[in-house]
Amino acid sequence: MRALITVTLLLAGSVFAADLAPIPADPIGKKKELLFADDFEGTQPAKVWHSVVPTFVVENGSLKGSQTRDADIQAADGKPGVRKHAAVHGLDIPTKDSVVEVKIRFGGNAMMSVEFDDRNYTGSHYGHICLVQVRPNGVTIVDQRDGGDRNDIREMAKDPSKKEERAKLLNGRSANFPLNLETERWYNLRVETVRDAMRVSIDEKPVAFLKSSGIGHETKSKLEFGVGGKDGFYDELKVWNAEPTQ
Repeated sequence: MRALITVTLLLAGSVFAADLAPIPADPIGKKKELLFADDFEGTQPAKVWHSVVPTFVVENGSLKGSQTRDADIQAADGKPGVRKHAAVHGLDIPTKDSVVEVKIRFGGNAMMSVEFDDRNYTGSHYGHICLVQVRPNGVTIVDQRDGGDRNDIREMAKDPSKKEERAKLLNGRSANFPLNLETERWYNLRVETVRDAMRVSIDEKPVAFLKSSGIGHETKSKLEFGVGGKDGFYDELKVWNAEPTQ
């Protein structure tokens, strides 16, 4: 079962903007062939989309996600327990280096995300590779493969005696950058994933950057979009293969 990565958990292993190398002013990825585009003009998500964690619908020409698994439910009466989790919608798009551009708008939600996974990779929880979370007050980039979702590091979280060892392993595997975004305005989000680096821009302004080994995973076979909270919106999505600009 996937675990929702919360801001609280990320802070323990994160580096903050003041401690990071400068965000590259210029793009790190050059667009090549267009792999996918969707403007969500239909009445429901196209068949290529699949639900990972409900609930998403097409509404007024955009993809709306709303978290419905918003509380942990304990196992009872022979039924398995359910853990709260952001709504997640997915696409099977194999990439190594890529540029993802999409318009986003916060409604009443607290977080929107772009995530790369490889379900055939068994070294991390659920094949998680890397992730960008955008919130009204900031952006977080996470190397999941070699960070908190790496199997051995994930197991360490259960043992208080390994807290310091785990913290050292997590050092530099995620990064937080403060922002101040309006909740009812559309923003153009660009996520470049090139070699072992990820660069994030909003409305053409570079706002976040992380260089970490797990980001360089050879095959990112799945692209997923998440909404934590009620009613976040995506529109005008495009995904390109990319090559390094340098």
